[in-house]
Amino acid sequence: MTKKIFRSTVLASAMILILGSAFVLGVLYQYFGKQLDGELEKEASYLAYGVEQSGVDYLEQIKQKDARITYMDASGTVLYDSQADASSMENHNDRKEVQEALENGSGYAERMSKTLSEKTVYYALKLTNGSVLRVAGTQSSVFALMLQLVPPVLCIAVIMLFLAGFAAARMSANIVKPINELDLDHPEENQIYEEVGPLLSRIHKQNRQIQTQLETARRNQEEFQIITENMQEGLLVIDAYTIILSGNSSVWRMFQVREPKTGESVYSLDRNEDFRKVIEEVLGGRHGSAMLQLDGEYVQLIANPVFRDTKVAGAVLLLVNETEKMERENLRREFSANVSHELKTPLTSISGFAEIIEGGLVQKEDIRKFAGRIYREAQRLIHLVEDTIKISQLDEGENPYEWEKVDAYAVAKNVCGNLKEIAAKKNVHLFIDGEKLVFCTVRPILEEVIYNLCDNGIKYNRDDGTVSIHLQDLGESVEIRVKDNGIGIPREDRSRVFERFYRVDKSHSKSIGGTGLGLSIVKHGVTFLGGTLKMLSEVGKGTEITMTFPKERKTKFIKNRRC
Repeated sequence: MTKKIFRSTVLASAMILILGSAFVLGVLYQYFGKQLDGELEKEASYLAYGVEQSGVDYLEQIKQKDARITYMDASGTVLYDSQADASSMENHNDRKEVQEALENGSGYAERMSKTLSEKTVYYALKLTNGSVLRVAGTQSSVFALMLQLVPPVLCIAVIMLFLAGFAAARMSANIVKPINELDLDHPEENQIYEEVGPLLSRIHKQNRQIQTQLETARRNQEEFQIITENMQEGLLVIDAYTIILSGNSSVWRMFQVREPKTGESVYSLDRNEDFRKVIEEVLGGRHGSAMLQLDGEYVQLIANPVFRDTKVAGAVLLLVNETEKMERENLRREFSANVSHELKTPLTSISGFAEIIEGGLVQKEDIRKFAGRIYREAQRLIHLVEDTIKISQLDEGENPYEWEKVDAYAVAKNVCGNLKEIAAKKNVHLFIDGEKLVFCTVRPILEEVIYNLCDNGIKYNRDDGTVSIHLQDLGESVEIRVKDNGIGIPREDRSRVFERFYRVDKSHSKSIGGTGLGLSIVKHGVTFLGGTLKMLSEVGKGTEITMTFPKERKTKFIKNRRC
């Protein structure tokens, strides 16, 4: 801006200086022209006196003749000329200045001289005898004077131009300085030129608009960040060149990246062939998806392109952890296979025994024995179906019973009563440690849970073993521990004992009996009641399973009421 003001000021000064010099020279030219006219008139008056006294002889005696002198009679015949042969000159009676002199006593004219071939100024004076004396001067004399003035005028012009440049530099700097020192963040507080007031007002208005837009953008960014950072799904945004633009914490966690890799290629996260194909598809403008395995987990990758003016500008990648879903699916398939197997086994036995009896291949005295085996296999089948239904109900959150205040000691005592005969046959002793302990629960489910734990403790115990139930009030919660001193559970099986149809000792499972669903029912039942489950076990020393339940429980099922 300073340079622009400087150039404009210098240019304006130069133009003014040039125009001023031209004007001055013009005035001087007019002045010298009039001065020339005055000198011609004076010289003519001076010569007129001598000519009237001595005639042509006087003119011929003059040695220094600065001006051209012409003398003619009343008819216009040239009698004398200082710069030409008078006899060869034509009659001057038609000359303007001569005619004016004859009429008015004096005359004036400017024209090109045929004799001198240059512009000449003529002054004619009528003498007393009627003759005319004319004095002429060329404008070259004026130009000579003007040329003499050019050098000093140029010097003055250069000096003035230099001074104008210096002044322009100082002025432009002084003008621009307050503008450069403007506080554009608070333009309304600036007190400078009145002319920039409207500009400052507009800047102030635009600042407020920009601030509002920035604040809105900041809020939107914060909201987007809050949403994405609280997503369990991984979100990744890349450009058309595979460069990562942004990502949430979930995606870095899925790829086991400690620090965000924003600005790097997306291939730095995973170079798997399936991952690469999806990226190529989505950047080609097509939807892409694939199932990835990241750190032992199943992750569904869903990619969608982002278009800008019909061109692919990038892509949005969504990564969903499907491990739990895949595990559930595997469990469902495994459960279906196990159920089929467990149902087939007793049905095969029943069918085989019935076929033998029907074929008459059994002695009368053995029919009772075979009927008993058929009955036991049928009972086993019934128990299997009942346990399967129980687990399905718990999985679906179904509860045909109501929540109520239940005394855990009374439930434990009832369970011990029901298992007394079975424990006696295995020579296992049952104990209850505790006293009345009331909390909000579903009585049949709690009883089923304790029953299955005690039943397992009896089945997998040794001769003269013990199964004890310990009850404890923890204030806001209650603790129920079922402990036995049986065979224990190997370390490699502990994580799977709560799975459906899983048995630790498969070789003795048939002789021991059961459906293989007891501990699975326990796990689902405890979860349904809002409790937690913990197991401690050591081979040869026994197993201890601890259940913790809250005293007050608000159920999420519409059918069930609060305690």
